[in-house]
Amino acid sequence: MLTLIENALVWDAEHAGRRAADVLVDEGRIARISEQRGALRAQTGDVGRHVDGSGCTLMPGLVEGHCHLSFTALTSNADVGNIPPEDHVLASAANATLLLRHGFTSAFSAASARMRIDVALRNAINAGQLAGPRLRAAGPELTVTGGLGDEGQMHQQRIGFGLVADGPQAMRLAARTCVREGVDNLKINISGDQFVPHALGEQTPLCVDELDAFMEIARKYGKTTVAHARSSESVKMAVRAGIDCIYHCDYADSEALDMLEANKDKLFVGPAFGLLHNTVKEHELFGMPREVVEQMKMEHKFKSCIATYKELHKRGVRIVVGGDYGFSLTPMGTNARDISHFVEFFGFSTADALRCATAVGADLMGLRHELGLVREGFLADLLLVEGDPTEDVGLLQKQSNLRMVMKEGIICF
Repeated sequence: MLTLIENALVWDAEHAGRRAADVLVDEGRIARISEQRGALRAQTGDVGRHVDGSGCTLMPGLVEGHCHLSFTALTSNADVGNIPPEDHVLASAANATLLLRHGFTSAFSAASARMRIDVALRNAINAGQLAGPRLRAAGPELTVTGGLGDEGQMHQQRIGFGLVADGPQAMRLAARTCVREGVDNLKINISGDQFVPHALGEQTPLCVDELDAFMEIARKYGKTTVAHARSSESVKMAVRAGIDCIYHCDYADSEALDMLEANKDKLFVGPAFGLLHNTVKEHELFGMPREVVEQMKMEHKFKSCIATYKELHKRGVRIVVGGDYGFSLTPMGTNARDISHFVEFFGFSTADALRCATAVGADLMGLRHELGLVREGFLADLLLVEGDPTEDVGLLQKQSNLRMVMKEGIICF
């Protein structure tokens, strides 16, 4: 069915401002864009559907660049093992639909809590059985004993979101297992994190030969590679190895920053700032005592992250939005807050922050030439937003402001 969107102001993700234009959608793609009001209606007549965009901005659909659809309001990493698998799948499917309702028409997974949840969601979405964003699926985060994602203890084995693999051969086996089960993205945890007492964010538990084995399998099968890397050394290891998307980078020193800049056309980075922000600024709203925040030295990580991404933005490194949503501190559906964080904390203009959430995200998805812009021939992933998000990106945080969510020409909500 033809869909004609009239009377809106279009933000195309290529220019800073909006322009008056009508847009015709046909067979899932943007067929025509006309700045002459009424011209497309005159050509199409009463064929198809007409959408009145008066008072609205027409813009590309959002891309969640650090997505955890199977993180279902976790209060701790160990919560993953406490959820029965049947309940876990249903809750993850609900997250997928919720994310689409909030304007995210694409999602790049930064890990699945269990091996095949992402894969099952992706397949169901592609088959039209489930309303959700276009999804690049991942498996669990590959880690080492004592690393981020290993929840085991000597007196009890517990399931976490990590798949433990020690040594190169075990890492090859773990990566091959993820490939066999149908993932698009392979994720590895190089550094620790502040909430892992025996492996903090400044520490690097993974060994180089383990990372090399991981990359060997990823390259053999053509998989996109993703890394959790907070410590400076972990960032350098990721760049040297050729990781495609490096998350966090909080403690990157000058050498690491230079390496990221030198490879800015080969890689993406993502601060995953939402969880960090909420832990530091809103912890009391979620019942986390101030003493816990101080004990984990989250203020230091918060300041380091801000300094890093101000610098990376100046250096032109491609940065994607997505803030570790899916924890109790970061409810799924509030993901668009990260766009505002880019403006408030990292010094982005509103247009640049919106580009990170659209065109840059589309590039990360591997769809640079057909997604993320309002351009003729591109996939018709479009939002109709009340008001002007190029002036106030906070408008995207309210679902009530989304007059229309379109994915590949289909009006979903």
